[in-house]
Amino acid sequence: MKYQGGGGNMQAMMKQAQEMQKQMERAKEELAETLIESSSGGGMVKVEMSGAYELLNLQIKPEAIDPDDPEMIEDLVIAAINEALSQVTKLRQEKIPL
Repeated sequence: MKYQGGGGNMQAMMKQAQEMQKQMERAKEELAETLIESSSGGGMVKVEMSGAYELLNLQIKPEAIDPDDPEMIEDLVIAAINEALSQVTKLRQEKIPL
């Protein structure tokens, strides 16, 4: 009986690993091109973020800015950004499961 080794299996595993890596790279590219929109304060603050966690746009309606209450606008900005981050995280978990 001849010993044939596991070379074929190793090559198949390597090919499968390379294909999985390509799929993950494609998913990351798709995510980077995905635009997530979020808002707070009934649309007073709007945020756009890429699926790569890059903040792309921040819009604040003038009527949201109260010089006597700067904490309010700070809270609205934080809320909109945190919501966008949450949406991106959820989307990434769906596209690139660990």
